[in-house]
Amino acid sequence: MCIFCKIAANEFGTQFLFENENVLAFRDLDPQAPTHILIIPRKHFENVDELTNSEPALVGELFAVARSLAISEGLPAHRTVFNTGAGAGQSVFHAHLHLLGGRSFAWPPG
Repeated sequence: MCIFCKIAANEFGTQFLFENENVLAFRDLDPQAPTHILIIPRKHFENVDELTNSEPALVGELFAVARSLAISEGLPAHRTVFNTGAGAGQSVFHAHLHLLGGRSFAWPPG
């Protein structure tokens, strides 16, 4: 079972910023911005490609949660990112959307 599946099973007592039957959101333990929230589907999908193929509406739900959290966190400017594959920086192979804010971001990102 991957670390995010364990978090979804509440094995660590993670404090959720948002939760419903499909989605969880919590703060990243290694933040890359003053606000860095991870938004995950409860169900395991290796990456956003697999998620999109299996449950495309859930991708939209993740973004809707990100928007709501950006508002509640006071982030008029923010970045949302899916990393897909190790070469793109994915280190936990459970689809997750990063919500980053609270500082300026450069382009291109990396």
